[in-house]
Formats: sequence, structure tokens, C-alpha cells
Amino acid sequence: MVSIYPAIYCREKDNTYSVVFPDLNHLSTFGSTYREATEMAIDCLAGYLYELKQSGEPIPEPTPQNKIDIKAEADEDDDYKDEDITVTMIHVDVEEYAKKYFNKLVKKTLSIPRWLNDKAISAGINFSQLLQNALKAELSMRNLL
Repeated sequence: MVSIYPAIYCREKDNTYSVVFPDLNHLSTFGSTYREATEMAIDCLAGYLYELKQSGEPIPEPTPQNKIDIKAEADEDDDYKDEDITVTMIHVDVEEYAKKYFNKLVKKTLSIPRWLNDKAISAGINFSQLLQNALKAELSMRNLL
């Protein structure tokens, strides 16, 4: 399912871009270019929503783009010109993004005694699953087992 949230883009004096998600506890990121800032915003949005879902916290409803008060959201210490601030809707399929980037498998090599390897193979043990479960337990992530 695609999630869509408004993001406020601010062009900074050095022509980089700051991006703030007002609905998500003022979650922010930046980029050297508008394109890079957008890529970072997508990653930031996906990561934040993924973490909320994993922790069971409520996911805030997005504010409609036309209801965002840019002036209220801009840092009062910065003197942005009107043309330096825009609101853009950022969308991401969090589940697909997580599959591609957050849950991507990483190959690990390990060493165990041959006798232990032979016994484990005879018992039909899935080494990858066993290692994942052991790491989650060790890291107190039992709810993810």
C-alpha cells in the first residue's frame, strides 16, 4: 500500500535542500540537489513509517497538501523567500521499499567444527534461519521471531 505525506522543501542559501515532514514529528532530511533531497525524503519516509509499524505505534494521518501552513512550519530564524519553499507530496510503498532496502539479505560466512556441521545437516537444520533466530534473541528482538 502506498503512503503519501506532504513534505516541505526549503532551498537553502547554499542551494542545497532541506525537507521536513510536518505530520511525522517534523522528521527531516536534506540533499545537495532537489533530486537527491527527494530520494532522501523517500528513504526517510519509508524508514520512519516502517519503524512505526514494527514498533506497533500509531501511524499519523497525512495532512492534505493545501492545508499545510508553510509559514508556520518554516524556521523563524531563516529568512526564506516564498520561491524557496514548496510543499510536495512524497509517496512510497513502505512494504516494497522495505523488501528492497531494509530486509535485503546479506550473505555471511561462518566457521563451525565439521562434526557440528555434519550433525546439523543430518538433523535438517536451516543454518540461515537458525542464525537469524539466534541473533534476534541475542539482540532482544524476540517479537520479530
